[in-house]
Amino acid sequence: MSTDTAGSTPTPASRADAATEPPARFRDLLAAEWIKVWSLRSTPWTLLLGTLFVIGTATMEALDDYRDFPTMSPEAQREPMFALSDAFPLMGYWTLALLAVSAGAITVVGEYGSGLIRTTTIAVPARESVVLAKAAVVTALWTAAGTLAASGAFAVSQAILDRRGAAISITEPVALRALVAAALLPTVCALIGLGLGVLIRHGATTMVTGIFALLMLPQFFSIRTRWSAEINHAMVLTAWERLTAMWVPPSGDGFHRPGVTESWIVYAAWPLVAIVLALVVVRRRDV
Repeated sequence: MSTDTAGSTPTPASRADAATEPPARFRDLLAAEWIKVWSLRSTPWTLLLGTLFVIGTATMEALDDYRDFPTMSPEAQREPMFALSDAFPLMGYWTLALLAVSAGAITVVGEYGSGLIRTTTIAVPARESVVLAKAAVVTALWTAAGTLAASGAFAVSQAILDRRGAAISITEPVALRALVAAALLPTVCALIGLGLGVLIRHGATTMVTGIFALLMLPQFFSIRTRWSAEINHAMVLTAWERLTAMWVPPSGDGFHRPGVTESWIVYAAWPLVAIVLALVVVRRRDV
């Protein structure tokens, strides 16, 4: 009669060896999470298509204004407020935000769905370190993708508008602020998706929740009344629109609009709260 060693009970010696094994270093966790992210077939396609869509949308917007430029008023031609809106088109960045929040969620819910999370937590009992490693990898990946998309969209759109003398220089403070905000938007959204993934642990529900929070929730709050406007100002895409705006109408028009500092705080608060909640939950909850 043969004995199946794979299913045999671990001996005291093997338990002692496992107990004395050194804990995984954080850089090892980073390497493991990096491999996991790139093992997903969707990762390169999501990054590529998201970047190309943003640049393509900016190109189309700039070409439209290039063609319409001769029919614009002299005031609009002298102060082209459309230069930044062409570089950072709403449709392109809303799409990129959806891709980023979904990709951030997949880095977590994919492991819960496949059961790999059990192996991960057995290998690394310090679950908070795993979440932080995932957050670091997601931050690096989507900051690089966001920077490439924002820089490419800005360069292409302003090259087109420059032929009409309507381009804005990157040395302008408002242009630099808009470029940084656009580059960081997918990072913010991906970290929100990651945090929601840890909290919810179900792929479809996590993505629907992320999409609702980013795109649909701000529509419920008007900027005509103070209390409603304050809630609207706390939304990520509202902050992005303010940070990438070249010109904001005066406050005397009856609308309440967010300030630049307030918008940067919103940018920092959403991912920070999402990751902190994820760290608290993953510590208290069983896999």
